[in-house]
Amino acid sequence: MTEPRAGRPKLSSPATIAEAACELFFERGYEATSIVDIALRAGVSRSSFFNYFTSKSDILWSSFDARVDALRTRLDAGESGAPHVRTALRAFAAGFAPDTLALAMANARAMGLEDELDRESAVRAARIGRSVSAALQSGADPLAADVVGAAVGGAVLAAVRAWAAAGPGRTSLSRTLDDAVGVVAPLLPAQGGVRQLRLVVRSADLDGALSFYRDVLGMPEAEAFEGPDGARVAILDAGRATLELANTAQVRLIDAVETDGVESDGMRVALEVGDVEAETQALVHAGARLEAPPTETPWRSRNARLRGPDGVQLTVFQELGPE
Repeated sequence: MTEPRAGRPKLSSPATIAEAACELFFERGYEATSIVDIALRAGVSRSSFFNYFTSKSDILWSSFDARVDALRTRLDAGESGAPHVRTALRAFAAGFAPDTLALAMANARAMGLEDELDRESAVRAARIGRSVSAALQSGADPLAADVVGAAVGGAVLAAVRAWAAAGPGRTSLSRTLDDAVGVVAPLLPAQGGVRQLRLVVRSADLDGALSFYRDVLGMPEAEAFEGPDGARVAILDAGRATLELANTAQVRLIDAVETDGVESDGMRVALEVGDVEAETQALVHAGARLEAPPTETPWRSRNARLRGPDGVQLTVFQELGPE
């Protein structure tokens, strides 16, 4: 008579343990859940738990920490400077998929994780900040590099929280991180001789132009000066400044998309906004002439073209992110 074969033992995996842990965090709260509880729910031994995780907190942070380690390696190994930091951050965010940490951040209160996430987020932000600071140290003031590093580290964690809250998988972390880093971008030390891009517009009606750009578009007034004989100037903050250089073929392509081929001016001001339809309506109401309504472009933005005060041609655009 053949002896019956023993059943195969239940396979353990990080995903199985993490799923069991999250169930218990929802049921009992993070602090009231022990490693033994998690192992029992997952159907594994305590020693099997430690084959995959070093602690209860590691269940939440292990994948994120691996990405932080890779980010720090890139920052330490590459060239110094702000462009290198931005490239490393884009690599960090690429392919970021929903995981246990995203679930925890989106449900921190229900899982009793608010204090845990606050503590551990600060640790990760500091680690990122130290590496960013080191990457910026060359040719930069050490204090400024430390301040910028801390800001970038905070921006990374803020972006992950915002991405999780929006529903991980519904939005791109890369886009959210770009937005977060854009907030601190003015702090990043400039490379080369140019420290700021400033567009100077001669205005026949300065008060009208201020109303249009400052009050309607929402560009805050950074500085204002008056001089003799009624001379006045106002400097408005336009967020991140870039210079786009396009050859004739590219300009024709853009014109074909935005205006059905109507030729654009040799110099055009493009302003990124959060809601292109609403901003276009507001600008037309404020006196701008609509040259082309909001149109979706092949490069995933919605662009509208207008003629603003003093004949300045404007494109207002909204980035749509990945499909």
